[in-house]
Amino acid sequence: MTVKQIREALQETSTVLIPMGCTEQHGYHLTTDTDNHNAWQVAVRAANRTGAFVAPLQPYGFSGGELPGTININPSVIAMLVTEILRAFAFHGLKNLVLVPGHGGTENMEAIQLGAEQFVRDHVGYADRQVAVYFFLTASPTLVKQFEEKRDYHAGEFETALMMHWAPEEVYPDEMTTDADDILEMMRDNPDAYQVHTVPLEDPSMVARIAQHPEIQVGVMGDPSLATAEFGRKLCEEAVDGLVELIKRMESMDA
Repeated sequence: MTVKQIREALQETSTVLIPMGCTEQHGYHLTTDTDNHNAWQVAVRAANRTGAFVAPLQPYGFSGGELPGTININPSVIAMLVTEILRAFAFHGLKNLVLVPGHGGTENMEAIQLGAEQFVRDHVGYADRQVAVYFFLTASPTLVKQFEEKRDYHAGEFETALMMHWAPEEVYPDEMTTDADDILEMMRDNPDAYQVHTVPLEDPSMVARIAQHPEIQVGVMGDPSLATAEFGRKLCEEAVDGLVELIKRMESMDA
């Protein structure tokens, strides 16, 4: 959009959706921009129904993984970036600021949440702004059930299904594979178990070195062979519906 177009649109909406992506490995069957699609596609579809702005995609986050194609940004930097992005939009008159993460890693989500909270805390001059972190993975009832009952996480059934729905050209079904069964089960029992913590000295004061488990070569945490485009469409609809409802509730406070 041009400056003129943005100025005109500001007369129609005071809501902006900010897609927060992540560039990281997603096995051999999905591309490294999967999480960017997750954030962008949900935001754009919700904007089409509400008239909200969609900010340019932020394509980098913190994965913690170390396989080729993964680009990790320090969580402290992410938190600061989020705070500054929110400040910039608030400065230009946006009142409803909605961050839309596409990657659900523990450290990444903590960083985004911290950045949002710091903006609200530090910028009391923007006390009339409303800030939300909309995490579509927990907003979809079907996805919540998927996590609880199937232990389906990173690059598994649900993410593959979503990519089949909105970016089928970036899905390679013939390349679907997983790590050894014991490694797969370890990560499905605890998605953060991909990390190995080591200390040079056994003492509670020591800071651990954290690295990816050396036996992880693929990184899939689920069964992508179960995915279908139809399932992806259902997940997409639930995620977008939830965001649209949030936007309407936030905008009702402006009236």
